[in-house]
Amino acid sequence: MFDKILIANRGEIACRVMRTAHRLGIATVAVFSEADRNALHLQFADEVVGIGPAPPRESYLAIDRIVAACLKTGATAVHPGYGFLAENAGFCERLEREGITFIGPTADSIRTMGDKIAAKRLAAEAGISVIPGSGIVLEDEDAACRSAAELGYPVMLKAAAGGGGKGMRLAEDDAQLREAFSACRNEARSSFGDDRVFVEKFIEEPRHIELQVLGDAFGHVVHLWERDCSIQRRHQKVIEEAPAPRLDQASRDAMGAQAVALALAARYQSAGTVEFVVDKDGAFYFLEMNTRIQVEHPVTEMITGLDLVEAMIRIAAGEPLAFSQADVRCDGWAIECRINAEDPFHNFLPSTGRLVRYIPPRESEGRVRVDTGVAEGGRVPPHYDSLIAKVVTHDATRDGAVAMMRRALDQFVVRGVETNIAFQAALLRHERYIGGDFHTGFMAEEYPSGFNAADMPHVDRSLLVAVAAFVHRARIDRQASVSGQLPGHELKVAEEWTVVLNGERYPVTVRPVTDGYVVIDDEHSSEIVSGWRLGEPLLCGARNGRPFCVQVEHVGQMYRLTHGGTRSDVRVMTARTTELLLRMPEKPERDLSRFLLSPMPGLVTRLEVDEDQPVRVGDALLVIEAMKMENVLRADRDCVVDRLLVQPGDSVAVGQRVMEFR
Repeated sequence: MFDKILIANRGEIACRVMRTAHRLGIATVAVFSEADRNALHLQFADEVVGIGPAPPRESYLAIDRIVAACLKTGATAVHPGYGFLAENAGFCERLEREGITFIGPTADSIRTMGDKIAAKRLAAEAGISVIPGSGIVLEDEDAACRSAAELGYPVMLKAAAGGGGKGMRLAEDDAQLREAFSACRNEARSSFGDDRVFVEKFIEEPRHIELQVLGDAFGHVVHLWERDCSIQRRHQKVIEEAPAPRLDQASRDAMGAQAVALALAARYQSAGTVEFVVDKDGAFYFLEMNTRIQVEHPVTEMITGLDLVEAMIRIAAGEPLAFSQADVRCDGWAIECRINAEDPFHNFLPSTGRLVRYIPPRESEGRVRVDTGVAEGGRVPPHYDSLIAKVVTHDATRDGAVAMMRRALDQFVVRGVETNIAFQAALLRHERYIGGDFHTGFMAEEYPSGFNAADMPHVDRSLLVAVAAFVHRARIDRQASVSGQLPGHELKVAEEWTVVLNGERYPVTVRPVTDGYVVIDDEHSSEIVSGWRLGEPLLCGARNGRPFCVQVEHVGQMYRLTHGGTRSDVRVMTARTTELLLRMPEKPERDLSRFLLSPMPGLVTRLEVDEDQPVRVGDALLVIEAMKMENVLRADRDCVVDRLLVQPGDSVAVGQRVMEFR
């Protein structure tokens, strides 16, 4: 067993690997870029080494610097996590030449399976069903269109060295394919250092189901059941679960057998994932094999009771698998929600900045798990992936795991950056998700115009009214208890109040009861019991005996309540004050229609127009790169470009003026 390992990664996966290493008695070394100088993963490590500037190519992708860190600290093995160098065969070979063990598969397996074209060829030779595809690297847009014509549209343009949703574009015709070609190659080059792309037939209404496999150096391979990762946005997984809903046992067994067969054909050693797409008729096809640990590996750990990082370490240390296929259990149901720093109400644009409040849900053994790589006061930098945490719940049934996840998201407090928690909460209440009736096109079908406030589930109005009244009465009671008030002028606490929610007025009566208050309106009587104290961001308790949790902020004269992913600003006041407030005029917003505002922080990579150039609706204006993704800003009306306010290479902030029109 290793004495010391270096984790060549950052964020939540670095923290997660260190937890297992420490449990095994192994010392750890963390590496960091300048942007991560105060990152959470450094606090978990026994030693830390700086490896360069913020851009990944100068730090987390800099092989020489990571090898130097190993030699400096005496680390005899490297765990790569996922992303960055996790599937880089050259990195694996370099470590081997230096006498350092790579905690992962062999360089040959990485090279074969990491090249999507070679992987499809090996799978076909092993008798595994594959998706029809070009099978060749495309040199230019014309070659892409010729291959697409042979396959028939729609097609998927993919990076040969791709993964994680990077370097992928769906095309319905030649025009879309030509437009996607350069963006796909640029993303592939930026993310993987390899801009080769190919096309394959797009399977319509596909479900994305993957099999976790483990293989050792002695020829033993097992699968650890499947995960359904079909809820995706722009090919990035959003919710994962294990096992897969609506998958019959015959298909489950057949996919497991094929996954094991492919791993054996690749002489695979370590943890890996064999991914399939399942069409609407139930036929399945090999998609790709990821030669690393997956972001969603915790759901497999929850249903099997295994530690996949520990298995990777033991296999790399030369140990055989300690169990057979018959020993692998599938216990209950697990669901994972990825919490990303992005704004779902503004086309999921990246959000960066300081986490002024960060309180994850409380973990419980075998029930709720939170893997995170940030802490309160830390910063979310613009240089890396937007993932800040993963919430995983486990229960005996799928319904139970879903209900537990809803409660966990209600308890997740994040302030300072926007997150996709509201979107996750809405998905967990969507009737199609609840029924397991979804595929990878779910987002496009259900949110064709993007996600907005109208897509949020129905707010529990009576709960929010009762909580607002509870909080306000607690605040007034606290003020009334202050000593030294002038005799005869003490603050008198009223019982009659008006709650203003979404422009509607709700008269309520609030009376104290043991450990709480009873709130009575025209339709409900809510007895709320809670140990909540003023200033605490989470109000958890029982309403008429049923548990609930609502996030509470005091913002000016309002209470900002968050529940079920919905954020509501509520006022509680006397009837007379409410009447006067509703008569107040609203302040008009500034007219910024002449300007194009940056919807995200990032780097301007290209300008697509010049000054004095006429543009039409839908024309590309400029490209901003943020969190390793290219984002094209387009004209929303016909106009003429008056001034360009930025140039390629400029960094921009959210809301910054980047272009003026006339």
